[in-house]
Amino acid sequence: MDSSTTTGAEGGPLEFRDFAAARSRHLVRTAYLLTGGDAHLAEDLAQEALGKLYGSWRRISRMENPAGYARTVLVNTFLSHRRRRSSSEHVTDTFAETAAPRDDPALRIALLGALAELPQQDRAVLVLRYWEDLDVEETAHALRLTSSAVRSRASRALARLRTRLGDQFDDLARS
Repeated sequence: MDSSTTTGAEGGPLEFRDFAAARSRHLVRTAYLLTGGDAHLAEDLAQEALGKLYGSWRRISRMENPAGYARTVLVNTFLSHRRRRSSSEHVTDTFAETAAPRDDPALRIALLGALAELPQQDRAVLVLRYWEDLDVEETAHALRLTSSAVRSRASRALARLRTRLGDQFDDLARS
C-alpha cells in the first residue's frame, strides 16, 4: 500500500472519512465475492465493517496497513453474519444484478454461482487468496488459520469449483 493511502496530506494519520471514501468500493467488491454475488448484503457487510473501524479509528489509523485490517474486519463480519443468520431468513427468489459489461459475462455468472455454493470458509479462502491476491500466510492470519489449513482449503475449494463447473467451465473458458 502506498503512503498516500495511509497518511494524510500533512503526513499525519489518515482521516476516517478519507479512508472510507478510498476503500469502501474495494470492500464492497470483496464482500460481493464473499457473499456469492449478493450486492445488497455486500453493501451491508462493508458498511458494518466500516462502522466497526470507526469506533477504533485513532488506533487503526496509526497501523502500518489499515486497509489490510479493514479487509480482516470485513471477512470476520461476513463469517459472523453467516453464523448469526441461522434460519431466520429464507431466500425465496433471486434477482439478476445489473453489472457493467465485462469481457465474458457468462463465465463471470457461472463462476459467481459456483463460488456461492461453496461453504463460507472455503469461499473466504478463495476470495482472499485469488481475488485479494494475498499470500498463504496473510490469508492464514486474516482467517486465523494455519498456513497448511489455508493451502488444503484452497486446494479442496478449487477442486469443488472445478467439479461444480464441470464441462461448463471448459466451454465458457474457450468462448
